[in-house]
Amino acid sequence: MKVVWITGASSGIGEALAKLYAQRGARLVLSARRELELKRVKQDCIRLGANSDDILVLPLDITHYDAMGDAVEQVQNQFERIDLLINNAGISQRSKCLDTDLSVYQRLMEVDVIGQIALTKAVLPVMVKQGDGRIAVTSSVAGKVGVKWRTGYCAAKHAVMGFFDALRAEVAELGVEVSTITPGFIKTDVAKNAMAGDGNAFGADDEDIESGMNVNKCAHKIVQGLERGEPEIAVGEGLPMVALLLKRFFPKTLFRIVANKP
Repeated sequence: MKVVWITGASSGIGEALAKLYAQRGARLVLSARRELELKRVKQDCIRLGANSDDILVLPLDITHYDAMGDAVEQVQNQFERIDLLINNAGISQRSKCLDTDLSVYQRLMEVDVIGQIALTKAVLPVMVKQGDGRIAVTSSVAGKVGVKWRTGYCAAKHAVMGFFDALRAEVAELGVEVSTITPGFIKTDVAKNAMAGDGNAFGADDEDIESGMNVNKCAHKIVQGLERGEPEIAVGEGLPMVALLLKRFFPKTLFRIVANKP
């Protein structure tokens, strides 16, 4: 059975991925800050057919970089190997640049970029020693397209795309593969949990997210892409998927569209 480690597993895409992999018989490592929510997800996975002994609840704050080594050791002690790491923890933003404290930008970089790099660096030697493994990261269409109210989030996700694209090239000859996941609008609590300009929770849905793809459908598409070994997995519906094509072939058109969108 494959050992799949998912961060941000207490809600949203991470929770949906955990439940889907549980149904597929994987051994799971569930990480996030909220231990009670992780335990809830574990019980849901058990109800879906998973064995309790095949699920490790491993609370982890992705910004506690010094804790990564101990976390990897716990996983190895439990399961001996790590086949797939899905770096899914993250936070978004809903504020204009002029209204955003610098601390918000710092927090976005710490969580969405450095946290992903820190855990990846801790897991990578394990996979290299195994001679195989896959590292995935949940980026975003915002890692390809800049849009209003998300200057810091877009900056962080662009950085994530760059790092993991470069890492893919570096580890290709070591048996380790890398996948970047680029979701569009997915119906989760990402907007409610996003940071406002003062660093507090935005606390409200936005129309794009509210009308986004069902999170379980999203998880299925991600897992299908990972199983096929796709290096980049775009998942979503409607305008975000069109935006990816426009950015590649007609960037000026895209820039006009996003500038005029409310």
